[in-house]
Amino acid sequence: MDTNQRLTETNLRIEDEETEISLRPRHLDAYIGQRNVTDNLKIFIEAARMRKEPLDHVLFYGPPGLGKTTLAGIIANELGVNIRITSGPAIARAGDLAAILTNLNDHDVLFIDEIHRLNRSVEEILYSAMEDFMLDIIIGKGPSARSIRLDLARFTLIGATTRAGSLSAPLRDRFGVINKFEMYNVEELETIIRRSADILKIKIDDASTKELARRSRGTPRIANRLLKRVRDFSQVMGNGNIDIDITDSTLCSLGIDGEGLENLDREILRIIIEQFRGGPVGIETIAAAVGEERITIEDVYEPYLIQAGFLHRTQKGRMASDDAYRHLGLPASPEGQMSFRNA
Repeated sequence: MDTNQRLTETNLRIEDEETEISLRPRHLDAYIGQRNVTDNLKIFIEAARMRKEPLDHVLFYGPPGLGKTTLAGIIANELGVNIRITSGPAIARAGDLAAILTNLNDHDVLFIDEIHRLNRSVEEILYSAMEDFMLDIIIGKGPSARSIRLDLARFTLIGATTRAGSLSAPLRDRFGVINKFEMYNVEELETIIRRSADILKIKIDDASTKELARRSRGTPRIANRLLKRVRDFSQVMGNGNIDIDITDSTLCSLGIDGEGLENLDREILRIIIEQFRGGPVGIETIAAAVGEERITIEDVYEPYLIQAGFLHRTQKGRMASDDAYRHLGLPASPEGQMSFRNA
């Protein structure tokens, strides 16, 4: 199965870029959710403005699709400075980083998405840039090689990662502000859907808004994607307005159930329950049984199944929870539950 075609995929897809950019808020007051993060950032931003200094380097970590890039843009906008956006894999060589850093102005924001994927040699050059606003470059090779030091503008680095544990300690310690992004609750997602519907000029009733929010897996990006798909169905099969009937019909056609699970999510749980008596079962075995790569199961499917309480990860392997049995309408397995207690 091509994960790029999954409606509940959390990574940004090319076809989503234009719409997502138009839906992004530009000020902190318009940003919905992540209150623990935004409340503190308001103070840090205001303090930096009062001192006429750059904001301390900021690290955002958490699952994709929760608004890390959006908030980086808001920070730059609130500070009244320019933002340069790149990603860890895009900075392949030290020269790439040097070209970016030397083109920044004082107090500008450099946003590096997937910062955990920076090349180690590039990361080491970034240390002095973050700490001393200096850039050490080696020119030449062998005995004739020499080092020159360039002064940099006093900039703010905002890094985003979905894997905080993959960051090296020296890089993580150089961030002055570290924030974890949490999954959104249904009420927050309802507010986001209403705002997006207003911007896109979509008429949607309260019942549909709540249903879309419930099935969006706690992720604004998925909520906006589902809203657009329901809009398509309502224009072709209805009168253009979104009501609960067209919403249920659309989500049923797309294979998204009441908990936001897609076909392969349910297949993973069903295989664990029916073929392995609820587990424990190794991730390699699950991947082989569903015909997917291990990394795809771990990065794409497993996180939400665990967060939603359908899957347990133990030292002996993966296990289906009682909620998974109930969700699939299957009788609970006493053997499996006993195995979980002993895992």
